[in-house]
Amino acid sequence: MRARIRSTLTIMSVSTLLVLGACTSEVPADTDLGTETTGADAAGESEFFVQSDYEAQMALREATPEGPDDRPWEQMIDPEMIDTSEYQQDGPHNLCFSNAGLFNSWRAVGWRTMQAEVALHPEIENFTALDGQGQDDKQISDIGSLAAQDCDALIVSPNTTATLTPAVEAACGEVPVIVFDRGVETDCPVTFISPIGGYAYGAAGAEFLRDEVEPGGSVLALRIAPGVDVLEHRWAAAERVFEDSDLEIVGVQFTEDDPATAKNIVSDYIQRTGGLDGVWMDAGATSVAVTEAFEDAGMEIPPIVGEDQQDFLQAWQDKDLTAIAPGYPTFQWRTPVIAALRILNGEEVPREWRLPQPVVTEDNLDSYLQEGMPPQHYALCGCEDLPGFPEEWGG
Repeated sequence: MRARIRSTLTIMSVSTLLVLGACTSEVPADTDLGTETTGADAAGESEFFVQSDYEAQMALREATPEGPDDRPWEQMIDPEMIDTSEYQQDGPHNLCFSNAGLFNSWRAVGWRTMQAEVALHPEIENFTALDGQGQDDKQISDIGSLAAQDCDALIVSPNTTATLTPAVEAACGEVPVIVFDRGVETDCPVTFISPIGGYAYGAAGAEFLRDEVEPGGSVLALRIAPGVDVLEHRWAAAERVFEDSDLEIVGVQFTEDDPATAKNIVSDYIQRTGGLDGVWMDAGATSVAVTEAFEDAGMEIPPIVGEDQQDFLQAWQDKDLTAIAPGYPTFQWRTPVIAALRILNGEEVPREWRLPQPVVTEDNLDSYLQEGMPPQHYALCGCEDLPGFPEEWGG
């Protein structure tokens, strides 16, 4: 049986969605919760969905990575190694980084981790980083500026996918480029670094709800922003799981990655639908606020998809939640620095550097929950061995 999706998808501007602000919003009073489409119809309309990539990621979830067991940020899953001798040069090196922005806690933890990785390498003489502030135009300008400077290698974490592609392509003609976290629509970078991917993340949460929620149960899907490949992939994969389930998807809403917005949306759905049986999320920064919406309504917290953020892991343990936390590990922020140095040494790197993507479950929760860390710390930072931990990460 196919899941019913009977929501109106609220689309906001990317610039609004990517800035953590004090603004809040509720599901509009005139939202038609009776509009019905099938998951297949909605999924089929996604410009980001590629069936072969989806199938590959589903298979990679079971693959064993190559590399050191204690350094997952150096591990590789099914790598296709490429020659980089054309980029070899003597050090010391000037590395440059164009960052999409520091608009959420996940990126803040990643940025702190990247800086600490850079500090481990005396062969890096200069590390120049520009913050795109969540704005495509700003990051396009940043990439052009960095490519014109004396950078030996350029690391890019794109704000959005299609819009940043021309800027990355132009930079590839000037300097070896390493893209990570979010992708672009070109193969010109020397390597693209990411965990297994958004399809695997989205499917893990949806499969959990399919198994934990009673048939016919109502599920609300909360998303951050449109137009970012890894986030679009998460939802596309979840749709495919839901469409083959007996669950009813009563809403698909963007939250601005803002806790107050997420809590208001969930509260409104609880009031207007009489309750929810599960919550799927494409990222977990607002998951604790979602649990609070149920508590404020005097209702039991249903099965929920979160992430490896400290406050959610703590709430999970304290409240004995039925939960799962698919990982999109912040330890990936270490890998681009390592990749850049290997490229400048003329060493082989994978064309696509696929990192492991752990999932926090009830069985391994205790091993990821870190005492003494701040609420917005991410357990999969891979930063415990870095100088300054835990103090530099707020612990």
